[in-house]
Amino acid sequence: MRRVLKAAAFCGMGGPVVFAGVLAALSFLEKDFMYAHGWNPVTALTHDWPSGLALGPLGPVMTAAFIACGLVLVFFAFGLRQAFRAAPAALAASMLLALAGAAMGFLAFPTDPTNSPLPPTLHGRIHDAAFVSLGITLMASFVAFGFVFRTGKKHGAGTIISWMTAALIVPAFAVKGIAFSFFLAASLAWCETAAIQLLRRAGGPSI
Repeated sequence: MRRVLKAAAFCGMGGPVVFAGVLAALSFLEKDFMYAHGWNPVTALTHDWPSGLALGPLGPVMTAAFIACGLVLVFFAFGLRQAFRAAPAALAASMLLALAGAAMGFLAFPTDPTNSPLPPTLHGRIHDAAFVSLGITLMASFVAFGFVFRTGKKHGAGTIISWMTAALIVPAFAVKGIAFSFFLAASLAWCETAAIQLLRRAGGPSI
């Protein structure tokens, strides 16, 4: 079991970093395509981004990243559940994170371009529903993990980062723009923090 927990921890560390790298690389490689659809990294950062990257010439890479990252989140949630089994909120927190992973996987259904004159498609509706589900389940899981990472009555780094990241979700999904970038960065920090907690529980090297 320790090997499984360590594998889950390293997936939690590496998966989000790889996903962020894919976003950065595709945003650069498909910038002409995205510009043509109304995206601008300064004035319209979240206009069909990042979902619209899956519609470009390198779209299959983005689609694969959605699926892979979703699977990683599910595996990571399993590891956290096993490592923090004694914590009262661990079951709810891990289940919510696993649901977030499933929602991310469903983002593989192509989105409908914002400026498209065509009526909404079924796959576009599924994508939108998955996006909303991702935001809700992530926020709830971060709040729950804030309690999981508490040590007695103390609020450690894991608790603080969990609740700060949860607080960023509403502006990230409602206002979007730069707020979404802050949320992505905070989510990456949360994954690294949670993975370190898991690695320590699994008897891994001290970090």
